[in-house]
Amino acid sequence: MSIDSDPNSPLHDMLGAIAAKSELYTPLCDLLGCRYPIVQTAMGWVAGSSLVAATTKAGGFGFLAGATIAADRIEDEILRVKELTGDQPFGLNFHMFQPNAQQLLDLAVKHKLRAVSYGRGPDKKVIGRLRDAGIVCMPTVGALKHAQKAIEMGANVITIQGGEGGGHTGSVPTTVLLPQVVDAVKVPVVAAGGFYDGRGFVAALAFGAQGIAMGTRFMMTRDSGVPEVTLQRYLATKDAEKIQISHLVDGMPQRMIPNEYLAMLEKASAFKRLRIALSLALQWKAQTGMTLQHAFSVLWQAFRDDASSVAQTVMAANAPMLLQRAMVDGKPAEGVMSAGQVAALIGRLDTCQEVIDGMVALACERRAALNMMTA
Repeated sequence: MSIDSDPNSPLHDMLGAIAAKSELYTPLCDLLGCRYPIVQTAMGWVAGSSLVAATTKAGGFGFLAGATIAADRIEDEILRVKELTGDQPFGLNFHMFQPNAQQLLDLAVKHKLRAVSYGRGPDKKVIGRLRDAGIVCMPTVGALKHAQKAIEMGANVITIQGGEGGGHTGSVPTTVLLPQVVDAVKVPVVAAGGFYDGRGFVAALAFGAQGIAMGTRFMMTRDSGVPEVTLQRYLATKDAEKIQISHLVDGMPQRMIPNEYLAMLEKASAFKRLRIALSLALQWKAQTGMTLQHAFSVLWQAFRDDASSVAQTVMAANAPMLLQRAMVDGKPAEGVMSAGQVAALIGRLDTCQEVIDGMVALACERRAALNMMTA
């Protein structure tokens, strides 16, 4: 038996790794500097330095959730990821309405981060500064028109999230949205919403995506730092149909696991929901250090962009405060639990390394089976 056929030899492992990489390589790997085109999304209160480092070391690409990391801690979190990973590439998420948005932009440039993710908001000047610094601009969108607008503003990678995804999501399924966007744009497209194993990985590549992004799958790992009591609530959910979309939290569609808090909101009067929203908004303002002037400027900008979105902007503080109760405080009954429908298909808590290794192995297996069908 030759050394390369010996399953216990280091050379066998090395050759296997090279084969797996070449099997699943896409140009996104070079753009982001990762081994596999598997992206961990910037989930609020979940995607901290530990999860990002675990994802990165396992061969994926992780985003820090800059929107929910305190301003006085964000640089330490960036440095911690660098320390844990040996300075491997990773990204940072931000929102332009944050009081410390400029700080996050400056830190991304200062520390030469590989990519930033965001929703709608940055203008051409902001995106131009990031692009000039060599940073990949990678917004997440849920509609073709938003993808086209983001590219017009300067984005050079687009993540599309289909309706199966967790948290704020659209109504178009990934299987419809993904080919629609791939056919319409000339930049790399990353698929999100409904992915959790190697079968979906191969399907996304077949649709024309250059990679996949997952939130729920990485949140439901032993590396996420989410309290055990909350994770057990996720594991107990076995029916994907019950992971439904609600508008009650902040006026926008969010896919969540039903719980006692959502049940209370469903029974509450419109006045009570507004009172809860205003209370949470004030808590979010205090926690983020947002000044009244900044709050009014955000509302004014929302009014100028779309007058109908003002109420949603006021209510937008609900989500991060309620997520914090479940994801940080370990009180899942008193907050909200964002989740993609795939949460019902995940039966155990693996490490990020085990998740990615398993995905790669299954993806290679499925691709080989498909090749045999066409041989």
